[in-house]
Amino acid sequence: MKRDTDIDAARGFMLVWMTLTHLPTMLTPWVNQPFGYISASEGFIFLSALFTGRIYYRQLTRDGVGKMSAKLLLRTVRLYWYHVLLLLFAFVIAARFAIGPHGQGLYNLLDFYFAAGPGRALGDALLLIYRPPLLDIIPLYIIFLLLSPLIIGVSTRVGWKFILGGSFAVWLLAQFGLREMLYAALSHQFGLRIPLNEMGAFNLWAWQFVWVFGLWGGVCWSRECLPAQKWARRMWIPAALVFATLFAVRYFELSGMSLGSWEIFFDKWHLGVIRMFNFAAIAIVLIRFRSAVKPLAIRPLVLLGQSSLQVFCTHFLFCFLGIGLMGDADRIFGWRQFALIVVTFAALLFVAKIYGRHELSAPAVAGSAKIVPGNRPLAHPEREFARAEAQTR
Repeated sequence: MKRDTDIDAARGFMLVWMTLTHLPTMLTPWVNQPFGYISASEGFIFLSALFTGRIYYRQLTRDGVGKMSAKLLLRTVRLYWYHVLLLLFAFVIAARFAIGPHGQGLYNLLDFYFAAGPGRALGDALLLIYRPPLLDIIPLYIIFLLLSPLIIGVSTRVGWKFILGGSFAVWLLAQFGLREMLYAALSHQFGLRIPLNEMGAFNLWAWQFVWVFGLWGGVCWSRECLPAQKWARRMWIPAALVFATLFAVRYFELSGMSLGSWEIFFDKWHLGVIRMFNFAAIAIVLIRFRSAVKPLAIRPLVLLGQSSLQVFCTHFLFCFLGIGLMGDADRIFGWRQFALIVVTFAALLFVAKIYGRHELSAPAVAGSAKIVPGNRPLAHPEREFARAEAQTR
């Protein structure tokens, strides 16, 4: 099975977009939701789920639910290990600079760590309860990966209608305060001592719908029963109108227009309904004109997308560096911001190349073997796809 480099490039683009948004430079205001009410987070979570559904459903059909679950668990453990390393970097290195005379930005990022103390903060963070700003998307990703074997396995028994319907119902309840109600109940029963705002900006109960929908798309893609092109040909005109309208509204808002009581429908952290329409509209237009945007799938973006997990985690190190460099200001000024951008993306490409080379060369005994469907089980799905792609170059 040949890996789809267009999707890899899309993931690479999301990583570039996310990195430029997180680095505190003059570009941040311009790259923060420039296409309407959609951010890199929606795209990255959805595409990650799409690949997860596609790759691991194939593993399920070949090797059974046990091996599929084991492989996904290993991937989850790997991401959790990266999470631990980033926490140690934040609590040991960044926190030390945060208490310096020009560490206000880092101090604000880690205020609960200083208020609660290192022991409690680290313990809560390891349990995915305390989710520091900037790093709060990683616990979300870990939880979604951990639940994916169950979701994919159950889908083979009850079908996707019940799963998607249940996921949508949870998203709908999240719009009416499900997160706050559960927090109040857990605080009463178990005496949670952490403020709700320190448990991450992303509302997990809302964002799970993006992941579940992406899993469904990946499974359908693997089964070759996802008529995305057919849907896009039928729906691209109304989708383009929705996109153009929300694009205009976004820039009217930036010019001073108030959303008023409608703001909740545009909310990023609770994944308001308008954002879902915006995301769907852009996806439909891109699928419809895929051939026109295909030349944008340049090699650096493909490389970043193929090593998205490692690149995703690495970019946080440079975000901490940027926040440390900006001191008491709201961003970095002068030549330092351009130097930070250049160094950051050079490092991300280096990580992508190193990891990609490792994936293509391991295991060495299988490096020259052809991938023939039906010959053998998938020992490591991501390596299989990487080697398949390498053989087509």
